[in-house]
Amino acid sequence: MTVNSKGTALITGASSGIGAIYADRLARRGYDLILVARNKARLDALAERLSDETGRAVEVVAADLGNKDDLGRVEKVLRTDASITMLVNNAGIGATAPLLASDIDKMEEMITLNVSALTRLTYAAVPGFVKRGTGAIINIASVVGIAPERLNGVYGGSKAFVLAFTLSLQNELADKNIRVQAVLPGATATDFWDIAGTPLEHVPSEIVMSAEDMVDAALAGFDLGEGVTIPSLPDATDWEAYEAARQNLIPNLSRSVPAARYRVGG
Repeated sequence: MTVNSKGTALITGASSGIGAIYADRLARRGYDLILVARNKARLDALAERLSDETGRAVEVVAADLGNKDDLGRVEKVLRTDASITMLVNNAGIGATAPLLASDIDKMEEMITLNVSALTRLTYAAVPGFVKRGTGAIINIASVVGIAPERLNGVYGGSKAFVLAFTLSLQNELADKNIRVQAVLPGATATDFWDIAGTPLEHVPSEIVMSAEDMVDAALAGFDLGEGVTIPSLPDATDWEAYEAARQNLIPNLSRSVPAARYRVGG
């Protein structure tokens, strides 16, 4: 297979699941790859397969993004490798237990990975993208970012951050020729569920999408120019109405006087 190079995509959480499928799809689209995850053996096996099947250059970086030194190594790659044209912030962990059944240390680890690491990697990548006048960032959020009642609230809060951060980046980078997409998957058939504490077989099958379908839909949304892609949402106008309602709130969110209903005594 010969495809003209589109530059290099750095993908976090790339050793399995959603990240590995992004690696496969992007290699077939003509991207060279830098694959980041903790499990070097899995990364090496994936890199060898994708290189053989697509002819793309595939580099691996074994790193635990919850570790500051490892995270710093990946940040350095993003700051110094001018071939990088795409960052896929996929690495993350989840939780399904309610607040009172959760371990606060595990919640802090989740915030470190889902929020802090994603933020630092984005800050490492964007200056180079701006300097080169091109680039793309795909942030894997979740539908619980807009429906935090559905799972653990810290997980939902971390994904609400990813969505808010993405919307801010879209606004800030609108004139810089940099694409920023938030992907909000619903329940997806990966090892997320076992790690989060609810085995996949306990999740109703009618709400679970295959990881392959999820990534293909997300990339279709990227091709359509969507800033926010919800792979299972049948009617895009539902999101547009949600976003329009949010925009309608903005002019009244900060004013010099309280709303009339809050004024005491008339």
